[in-house]
Amino acid sequence: MDLTGEIIRSRQNRTVVETAKLTDRKARDASGCFRFDGIKLFEEAVKKGVEIKTVLLRESSRLRVRDEMIKRCGEDVFSRFSRVLVLSDEVFDKISEEKSPEGVICVAKYIDKFQKFATIYNSENFLPSEGERLVLVEAVRDPSNVGAIIRSAAALGVDRLILSADSADIYHPRAVRASMGTLFDQRIDRVQDLTAVISALRGQGRRVFAAALREDAAVLGEFPLVSGDCVVIGNEGHGLSKEVMDACDGCVIIPMTSRAESLNAAVAASLLMWEFAKA
Repeated sequence: MDLTGEIIRSRQNRTVVETAKLTDRKARDASGCFRFDGIKLFEEAVKKGVEIKTVLLRESSRLRVRDEMIKRCGEDVFSRFSRVLVLSDEVFDKISEEKSPEGVICVAKYIDKFQKFATIYNSENFLPSEGERLVLVEAVRDPSNVGAIIRSAAALGVDRLILSADSADIYHPRAVRASMGTLFDQRIDRVQDLTAVISALRGQGRRVFAAALREDAAVLGEFPLVSGDCVVIGNEGHGLSKEVMDACDGCVIIPMTSRAESLNAAVAASLLMWEFAKA
């Protein structure tokens, strides 16, 4: 690949401006594209077949990035992209999401194969098949937590995440980065009415547990879980809504010492997924 051509040195360049705008959800939704920074995510996107529209390289790092990607993904890796542009260090650093830029930013299409906005009414295939492992998430607003939950779900064999519409956008740069590439092939559905989904799952014969502190909550690890059981994880500060808790079969808590009142949402999700995965 020839990287000796024109170097983009203007922050007003159309591609530079459009890429910078992708930090905003409205711009992402309008274009159907998202962005991510760094060699690791670039490698994972290539290997998992993500449709990359544009690759932006940092002038002083372009040869190193090229050689590293060829080593990881093969000699023909850059021939797969129609647009590979080189930015001056100053322009690249201005739009990079990294504190220490590795020298590559990618713009990719939304992953419609795996990630959908759905309701139980508009998709024949929305409700899971028997044996499909599910985790539900309500109003987790921190993109880094959402990304970490996606990463843990992939690691622990969760087949599908179901997120409420008011959870953080899975394509936020911090969510993409925290997922460490697992976002690229994790099934994720976003829904308007989480209580309706819970009711539908219970109608299938599944048990759905709310991760919430209630007097009658069962202690995780002290009662039997069975295949098909699901858990709902709530907001970092306020937990789950009353409507969601009331829609569930019951509540479950993670046993903790008195030295801490709560756990980070992503950490709590990982512990819950670990136990539910063993059923």
